[in-house]
Amino acid sequence: MQLRRILFCNALGFALILSWWLPSVLFWTKLDDDVFFFFNQFISPVYPRWVEALALLNTRAFDYVMFGVLVVILFFAMLRDKSGRWPKWLAIGLIMAAVGALFGEMLHVHLLMERPSPTLFHDGANLLTDYTLINAKAEAANSFPSDHGLLAMVFATFMLRFADRLIASLSVAVAVLVTLPRIMVGGHWVSDVYFGALAIALVALPWILCNAYIMRLVEQMARFFEASFHRLVASLTGSKGG
Repeated sequence: MQLRRILFCNALGFALILSWWLPSVLFWTKLDDDVFFFFNQFISPVYPRWVEALALLNTRAFDYVMFGVLVVILFFAMLRDKSGRWPKWLAIGLIMAAVGALFGEMLHVHLLMERPSPTLFHDGANLLTDYTLINAKAEAANSFPSDHGLLAMVFATFMLRFADRLIASLSVAVAVLVTLPRIMVGGHWVSDVYFGALAIALVALPWILCNAYIMRLVEQMARFFEASFHRLVASLTGSKGG
């Protein structure tokens, strides 16, 4: 177990949490409002192409596109891993999906706090849906923390743990890009992502990724998949031969 790395990440996470409760919360409030009002001024009939672009970036279809991008990154991570086999990366992908699903369920419990997205919080805010016919998501009754942000961070941290430096860096960049559209339309506050989701990731994910058990689980699952594949091939070739 990489205890020092775990404790370092946890210390950063708790420092982030502490920053919310100390007087420096004014920093988060100002940052949230400044970013929201900066982007919100461009959501108007004066900038129709920008509005349409933002709407497209906040559709369910775009979420599916980004999911496809993550799958492609995972595939290239496997290709660039000289010592890796496809069963290993299948195991990593399934474990990552399970962790993401668990975190997603935890977020629905709303144990931390509830607050509406900026578009619902600020009276008179420009609403994306008023200027486009595209079915885009630009508001949420409870936006904290960002589920998109946390799931993107789960993917990025798994790549930081198992992939090479290039893939890991690309994954971090994609994680940032995934969260930007929701912030730009006012569906999320900046602190939903870079306080809430990031704090959870720093506290919880190191305990999952920085220990020997995760490697043992990956290897056991990889051996199971490899053995199952060989049995399937042997069964198919045997039936053909018969």
